[in-house]
Amino acid sequence: MEFTRRNFLRNTGSLLAGATVGPLIFNDTIGAVAANDKVVVGLIGCNGMGFYNLSDFLKVPGVECAALCDIDDSVLNNRAADVLKLTGKAPRLYKDYRKLLEDKSIDVVIVGTPDHWHCLPMVNACEAGKDVYVEKPLANSIAECEVMVKAARKYNRVVQVGQQQRSGAHWKLVTDMIRDGKIGTLRKVNVWANFNYGIGQPLASDSEVPAGVDFETWLGPAPKRSFNKTRFHGSWRMFWDYGGGLLTDWGVHLLDMALWPKDIKEAPLAVTASGGNLSFADHNHETFDTMNVSYQMKDYVINWQHTAGIESGPYGRNYGLEFIADSGTVVINREGYELFPEQENGAYKIPAIPKQGANDSHLDHVTNFIECIKTRKDPACPVENGRLVALYAHMGNIALRTQSRLVWNEATKNFGNNAAANALITPNYRAPWKMPVV
Repeated sequence: MEFTRRNFLRNTGSLLAGATVGPLIFNDTIGAVAANDKVVVGLIGCNGMGFYNLSDFLKVPGVECAALCDIDDSVLNNRAADVLKLTGKAPRLYKDYRKLLEDKSIDVVIVGTPDHWHCLPMVNACEAGKDVYVEKPLANSIAECEVMVKAARKYNRVVQVGQQQRSGAHWKLVTDMIRDGKIGTLRKVNVWANFNYGIGQPLASDSEVPAGVDFETWLGPAPKRSFNKTRFHGSWRMFWDYGGGLLTDWGVHLLDMALWPKDIKEAPLAVTASGGNLSFADHNHETFDTMNVSYQMKDYVINWQHTAGIESGPYGRNYGLEFIADSGTVVINREGYELFPEQENGAYKIPAIPKQGANDSHLDHVTNFIECIKTRKDPACPVENGRLVALYAHMGNIALRTQSRLVWNEATKNFGNNAAANALITPNYRAPWKMPVV
């Protein structure tokens, strides 16, 4: 079977198996990988990007897949057959991720679950002495991101967040170009992502849970809810309990690149947002189908926009970034970049650069992580950066959900006296699951 990242990004209904009621205590020295040793991987959440990640892991020499974990028997069995075909070895299968973490032969865990299930498996994997590749956004809430950073550092784990542009050669080239002042003073970055899948699926009635699906575990710490296929595979991220829509899906990828040229390490000065659910009432989604967000930075402005249900956009690209500086504008996305120079006295200030193509950076990102688990160095996108960019994305959603201008207080980890916004920082975990304490 051929797996393409575009297909996975269009259908990111990744799953998980297992629940936890508190921290798991393991010896944090297990799972250490010497420079020349093989790397043994376990995957938690086998649909969508979870398996796409694993397929690239298996392209790196010395990497083996020991186990898969998912709450959907169909997904689990199909992926097991795929691994057998790719490697000639059948992985062990689990429906409870805690059992996978007990396997001391596993060095690395991939967390490819829905967003509301990133925190618990990642924290428990760190406690178990495993290094972690976790899909973006780092978590479905700001408070969970904070806990995940603490866990990675307390247990000395290498954690790579799946924001693969950080490993992309053309992204770095453009970042260096901006840092070196080759397009003049950077003043504004416009970021956009317009995708059909952002409107969710056509409305459908609730139904029985499909055979072989442990839906109770799929819900996990999220509120109890009946089963509906429009909130499950492929479209769960359009509901606040499980995801944050296009802003936390594509937004973390692209906002990350808007922050990179100035090496931003802190929250924006302020965030405002406008938009709402303005169209496609015949589709099921809670997250916003139409949205603008403005991030006030110290010396430039970042603007995010998306219009779900369409696939067109500026410069003929349905997603990308526009770096606007005094001497020229660089437009970039995963497919390549180009530079449009400004004119002065009838002449270009700097030479134009016609569109340059680019290679996919996902395998490079995986390879960087494998190298770092051997050297014990921070990877291209460490957990702190995943936390920072998730903060930006969540702030955009919270600003619109509360109809307020947000200012983040890093010392208190909240929005000051904005009670409505503060109420959206920490999720209320449903018993018996508990928010991890590190």
